[in-house]
Amino acid sequence: ELDCLISFAEVSNSNNYKRPQITTEKKIEIKNGRHPVVEKNLKIGQNFIANDTYLDNQSEFIHILTGPNMSGKSCYLRQVGLITLLTHIGCYVPAEEAIIGLTDRIFTRVGASDNLSAGESTFLVEMQEAANILNNATSRSLVLLDEVGRGTATYDGISIAWAIIEYIYEKLESKTIFATHYHELNELEQIFER
Repeated sequence: ELDCLISFAEVSNSNNYKRPQITTEKKIEIKNGRHPVVEKNLKIGQNFIANDTYLDNQSEFIHILTGPNMSGKSCYLRQVGLITLLTHIGCYVPAEEAIIGLTDRIFTRVGASDNLSAGESTFLVEMQEAANILNNATSRSLVLLDEVGRGTATYDGISIAWAIIEYIYEKLESKTIFATHYHELNELEQIFER
């Protein structure tokens, strides 16, 4: 335990991490958050471009991120997940300020992988992981989805992604960040208020 706490103190002090505030409110508010691993791997003289995050169950709990490859969508997803996790294990966080609501689980569907030896395609693995999220997430969960639906035809992928977002919105109310190339999903903003 002492080794763990000393490690928290050392990494926090040497990387300018700040003490987060944990709250019972269902929200995540991060000011100038940074990805701790990417930040450490930058070349000398390069600075990580910090990002803000605001999610709450009252006004906005689903964010849809679009943008070209290499624009930072996946990095941003992971950054929010890591800051939330670091808060819950008692470590300071790579951000100027962070207010993190109690989170019961962090669910991720990030990266393409298959299990061909078991006869499982990338699409099947993706759908199994999505089903696990939809069956187990709550309004206190953080859901991070990256390119869900890309393992199949475009029209089918858009339909699956749309249905997942609708289900999260209508049934789960989990704080969700959904990174996608499907710009059609931006139309959901006109349908759903939050």
